[in-house]
Amino acid sequence: MNRNLRIAAAILTLALPVTLVGCSQSDQAAKAASKKKAAAPAPIVKITPVANARSLPVTTEITARSSNGAVYAVTLTNSNGQAVSGAFRPDDSSWVPSASLKFGQTYTAAVSAINGAGKVTTTTSKFTTMAAPKTPDIHSSINVADEKTYGVGMPIVLDFGAGIPDKQKAAVERRLFVTSAPAQIGAWRWYGDRELMYRPRSYWKPGTTVQVRTALAGLPIGNRVIDKDRTATFTIGRDMHFDVTNKNHMLTITSNGKVIRRYPISMGKPSTPSWSGRFVIMSQQYYTVFNTMGQPGGGYITPVNYAERLTWSGTYFHSAPWSVYAQGRFNVSHGCVNIGPSNAKWVYQKSLIGDPVSISGTPVHVAPGNGWTVWDMSWSEYLQGSALPSPMVQQKVSKIPAV
Repeated sequence: MNRNLRIAAAILTLALPVTLVGCSQSDQAAKAASKKKAAAPAPIVKITPVANARSLPVTTEITARSSNGAVYAVTLTNSNGQAVSGAFRPDDSSWVPSASLKFGQTYTAAVSAINGAGKVTTTTSKFTTMAAPKTPDIHSSINVADEKTYGVGMPIVLDFGAGIPDKQKAAVERRLFVTSAPAQIGAWRWYGDRELMYRPRSYWKPGTTVQVRTALAGLPIGNRVIDKDRTATFTIGRDMHFDVTNKNHMLTITSNGKVIRRYPISMGKPSTPSWSGRFVIMSQQYYTVFNTMGQPGGGYITPVNYAERLTWSGTYFHSAPWSVYAQGRFNVSHGCVNIGPSNAKWVYQKSLIGDPVSISGTPVHVAPGNGWTVWDMSWSEYLQGSALPSPMVQQKVSKIPAV
């Protein structure tokens, strides 16, 4: 039920007399009921921030509670009388400005409520935001961008340039907004103190439009604040999955549940086995150079084509003309998935960042956070990494406009 319908229902409930009477009620009873309705007390509104509050974060939200009525409107103006845009959260728990407020400024919130008799009360509260901190901002970044198309496994990844204390993780998570069309359920999960990832409960539906806003600009973290809001609107492309099996040394590619390609591959040799697990393609490079010199046990320098990253530790799909003799037969790589040149080219050209990849049958399993590993656990296990008591989010049409 949308906000207007909820308000209408609340007003109707307030307007109904306690005892219903038949159509034959006397004029005197009708007049008494009408008089009682007209005498209904005016709504009383309580606003947070309270009047004259000072040094508030620029991420301040407006909350309002009404007795004897229903809240139906919030307006916020700055010291120049200019309106600040914003919207209610989907659960109506607060009204959120569409961009962070300004440091050291005074704002006036006006909240209107209406009772069953149609009486309207508007209550105001003036407050002042904190001065700009003198310490450096905490940098933030997200991995998605406007007008890009990603695979059905694409997570939203939010990184910070400094650790977020456990006691402040819930405040960060509460300021993150994701909406999708068609609507799909999803949630955020923490990976350590500097990284949050978001995934839907199941893979995104092909063709989904996703909007994200990290409404964190100016959120206090200790004596510092987070640098800015990040926003993006992107699209989910066609359905394609890549499944690597060690047992038969094959890469199987499916689309909409149907096998469309099978290619022989070679994975990590016994001394450097490939990670098993569920991954997504994180990046794509037509040409790069792998340089592991200086690492324990020696290293190597190898130029490669058609490289697609799966883990931070260095697992890739890539073209490997030097191991074609072994592909489909046995493992000879340092941990990557070796593919023949023409097959690797096809994979590179047809794949998307965010396409799901599974690797099975190896003796080692990937660690959480070694790549975008949001799919490497069940939904119930995934939810345990949220800082909020009720992390699951029903995606709706956005009520939180992006800047």
